[in-house]
Amino acid sequence: MREKIEELLEEVRELKAKNEQEIEEIRVKLLGKKGKISQLFDDFREVLPEQKKELGQMLNQLKVAASKKIEELRSSIDINSYSRESQHDLTKPGNLFEIGSKHPISITRNEILSIFAKLGYAVADGPEIEDDWHVFGALNFPPEHPARDMQDTFFIASGANPVLLRTHTSSIQVRAMESMKLPIRIVCPGRVFRNEAISARAHCIFHQVEGLYIDKGVSFG
Repeated sequence: MREKIEELLEEVRELKAKNEQEIEEIRVKLLGKKGKISQLFDDFREVLPEQKKELGQMLNQLKVAASKKIEELRSSIDINSYSRESQHDLTKPGNLFEIGSKHPISITRNEILSIFAKLGYAVADGPEIEDDWHVFGALNFPPEHPARDMQDTFFIASGANPVLLRTHTSSIQVRAMESMKLPIRIVCPGRVFRNEAISARAHCIFHQVEGLYIDKGVSFG
């Protein structure tokens, strides 16, 4: 029996399998009810008493080795299968991505700025959060003007020179006149804010474009 155990142990060490079906066949062949190892356990009953301890240990080691080998084969099959599935096919066409489109507001804004650029205007920008002077005071809005009321304007901070969300892009023109030298030829696009009820026709945020041209001999012609 010793020779049979040693031969079978060597056979277990050399086991190979290509797929799960072959692994199952190996398991049945070795550990099934009529398998080789199961048969050795049946034969073990006839072993002489003085040999049972040594051969019993060898049989248990053989069974453990066979079970471990089968698990190793299963793990190897899973890894190889995953590796094959995860390999990139360099001949496969790449994934197509949907190309987004520009928002209608952006399209309109760019068209307007393009027209003004051809006429020699530069684009000017300014803060959306402004002070009262640049939005109203510099434009000669009287203190009692309705636009300066909280019902029409979003005020952020009160004080001698309140802070608010600009109600028009004219504040950009004021800042341009404060910082630029003549002649000035600018176009001022941007978002503006009014405290209005939102409906299908109106919103509290909308876009505005204003132009400013200061020079000698300027006319609407």
